Amino acid sequence: MELRGVIERINGSLVITRFEEEPKIGDLVEVGEMGLMGEIVRLSEKTAYIQCYEATSGLKPGEPVLDTGKPLVAELGPGLITTIFDGVQRSESTLWEIAGPFITRGIHIPALDRERRWHFEPRVEAGERVVGGDIIGVVRETEAVEHRILIPPGLRGRIREISEGDYTVVEPVAELETPWGERQELRMMQEWPVRTPRPYKERIPLVAPLITGQRVIDTFFPVAKGGAASIPGGFGTGKTVMLQQISKWADADIIVLIGCGERGNEMADVVTHFPKLIDPKTGEELIERTIIVANVSNMPVSAREASIYLGVTMGEYFRDQGYDVALMADSTSRWAEALRDVSGRLEEIPAERGFPAYLADRIAEIYERAGRVITLGSGERIGSLTILGAVSPPAGDFSEPVTTHTLRFIGTFWALDTELAFRRHFPAIHWLRSFTRYLDVASKWWSRFDPRWEEMRGKALELLEEASEIEETARIIGEKALPDEQRLVLLIAEMIREGFLVQNAFDEVDTYCEAEKQVALLRALMEFYDRTEPLVRKGIPIEKIRGLRVVPELMRLKERRGLEPIERAKAEMEREVRELEEEYREAI
Repeated sequence: MELRGVIERINGSLVITRFEEEPKIGDLVEVGEMGLMGEIVRLSEKTAYIQCYEATSGLKPGEPVLDTGKPLVAELGPGLITTIFDGVQRSESTLWEIAGPFITRGIHIPALDRERRWHFEPRVEAGERVVGGDIIGVVRETEAVEHRILIPPGLRGRIREISEGDYTVVEPVAELETPWGERQELRMMQEWPVRTPRPYKERIPLVAPLITGQRVIDTFFPVAKGGAASIPGGFGTGKTVMLQQISKWADADIIVLIGCGERGNEMADVVTHFPKLIDPKTGEELIERTIIVANVSNMPVSAREASIYLGVTMGEYFRDQGYDVALMADSTSRWAEALRDVSGRLEEIPAERGFPAYLADRIAEIYERAGRVITLGSGERIGSLTILGAVSPPAGDFSEPVTTHTLRFIGTFWALDTELAFRRHFPAIHWLRSFTRYLDVASKWWSRFDPRWEEMRGKALELLEEASEIEETARIIGEKALPDEQRLVLLIAEMIREGFLVQNAFDEVDTYCEAEKQVALLRALMEFYDRTEPLVRKGIPIEKIRGLRVVPELMRLKERRGLEPIERAKAEMEREVRELEEEYREAI
């Protein structure tokens, strides 16, 4: 039911309005003569506090306000893929066509194109009984994505009519007769409130890692399909490039990329170049299975706050179709700052660093929507939504509230280190500050390639940690004063860092590392340590070990294609180690 009110007071993007009757909190409203989009965030009887999604300059008290009677909803249907939306699901390209490069306020456009026709192919017949979540037909949205048209949650009954043909998203494609005798038209588009999680039948255990082709992630700190991960890091540590790499190479069917409060020039680069990337899976452009939500820093804070909920809702929609969805949010810190801004204008009592006391609850709302589920419907369709959120702590301070609260709700923590980034060590994930809670899931999956995978991974991390302690001593007394056993640990740690952890996103070969190659590389490095450590203990000088011709080759194997160079390097290593043993046999 629509209600009308009048503006009483304006405080930045917060508009205080008096209505004729009591409205509902969360309702979407049109503010002023320009019809600015806003949302009711607080109520005091008939007085509503409205947070505008657009700049309020030019508004004045006395202007009318219209309450639409429904919350902010996402339109879900064919046309989502390949589209670049703003934070309230307006198509950026359509806005450009209407208003040019400078967006005019008060523009109301539907999220999905009402004119475009899609070819609908039925998957059920007239007379069949269906329930919410069942697939009634498909649309070939792009070459990479088959869009599955679902019965909206809560509906059930018998299909009376359904036919193949070309339809718009608002034209009925079928008619449903409910158990109560009512007739319901079914369209390809459905709406869903963005702040309400979409329902599912059952949440099920995670069984496989999300393979990204990035060695430090897949091998050392994997995230499960349907899990949640956080990527905190200071300015210049490579969060955005890392998310784009994961977007391109992740083992997911659908990618949702959210630019939440990022700098305009950075987001412009993403929306310009990202759609032109070639998808290694299909050979088509990557945008053919991607949705982008671009809500940059100069847009009103309330739209920024809504953008992540919008992206998650669209991700859940494709999860419900049975797809594996990977969602990248860059960054949740800007989203939390929007919460702080809105909270301040509402004059709420601030908590730590000015953030609202409910910050942890809101962060939990986002990450808890990740998961692997059995979707609604008659069958056993399984889909997953993996949420990866970047965090931009001021000055790289991981003790700030957004980072510390996020730690409570995620399973993988990729800590980006400023010092590593300055040394051009990318991805700049620090191996001593990062962790994963999905090791059991990953170990079962990786054991297909090598039963000793978990043991090798643990040994490599132990060597890196030991090397970190030794380096502190070496800074004081010098490396040459250390025992050869410790100098060997430093050598192996250097080989792991340079030959395994560092990965060049712009190298044709090294940009993506197959799972088999990751295991083979790690095995080769660990075998080198196992073969040389006894020699050093027996007295062979570390300089001889460091001087082996195979050492630099082992560090360059990541740039070689396939597994054959690794096998050749291992054979060369065995030959050189035997020669060294022969040379020092009498001394040993």
